[in-house]
This record gives sequence, structure tokens and C-alpha cells, in this order.
Amino acid sequence: MPPTVTTSYLENATSLFHYYKQLAEGAIAQVPDVQLTAVLDPRMNSIAVMTKHLAGNMRSRWTDFLTTDGEKPFRDKTSEFQNSAITRENLLRLWEEAWACAFTALAGLSDADLARTITIRGEPHSVLQAINRQLTHCAYHAGQIAFMAKHLTSEHWKPLKVSRG
Repeated sequence: MPPTVTTSYLENATSLFHYYKQLAEGAIAQVPDVQLTAVLDPRMNSIAVMTKHLAGNMRSRWTDFLTTDGEKPFRDKTSEFQNSAITRENLLRLWEEAWACAFTALAGLSDADLARTITIRGEPHSVLQAINRQLTHCAYHAGQIAFMAKHLTSEHWKPLKVSRG
């Protein structure tokens, strides 16, 4: 992504969300279907689990972003962390739906909204704080997904950014 100069926090945040989405997708694309549920140890999450979790979290946080609590009753966090079989198609459908929700909510915001107060799990956050919280959460899990994909594909890994050397 070439660097751009912007004075808009929302433009910058949206650009970063797109970057982390693309990073995770580039990693997921390199992993064979059978390895989407692979783990390195019994206490670790698979790429499928991290993807389902991030999708569930984003759908919950970004649905009715300005008007309802970010932890929605429809969210089933327990199932997000079950390492059950899921097709790549279904996994990516959940992923795309969540990102569409996020990008729609972000597109509807203005700089004036950044100081508004919303709630997440009953705790007040400024819109700016909530976006930062979500952005760092996405970056964290995108990094985990990339790490797992690189480990699982080993010598077949194609760098997502600049190659070594």
C-alpha cells in the first residue's frame, strides 16, 4: 500500500482496516483447506477459529454501531472458539459479511462522530476509542493468522510484504 497523507482519522483507520483484511486474506489463501483447523498445540487457536472469532467480534461491534451495545445478543462467542470443521467457502462468507458490516459502519461516520459515546459490554467508549480498540484487535489477529499460515506452509510460503534479503 503506497503511503498517502490524509488529515482524516476515519480515512486512515479505514485504510488500515483494509490493509489488515488483505494481509489476513493473503495468508489464508496460502493454506490448504485441511490445515485451516490445524493447531500447533492443544491450547492454540487455528486459523479457522481466529477467523470465526474476528468475524463474530466485528459483526457484533459494527452492527448498529452508534445505537446499541457492541456486544450483541446474537453473538455466539463460544462457537467462535470451537475448532469444528468448516469449509473455506463458509469461513470466507462469515469473514466477508463481517468486513462488509465494518466498512458500512465506518463509511457512515463523520469526524463529528468521533467524540460521541457508545458502549461495549456496558462500558462507555468514545467512537474514536472504539475504532482504535477494533483496529488493534484486527491487527493482532491478522498477525496471528499470518504467523500460523507461514508456519503451516513452510517452504511454500509467499511473503505478504517485502521478501527477506
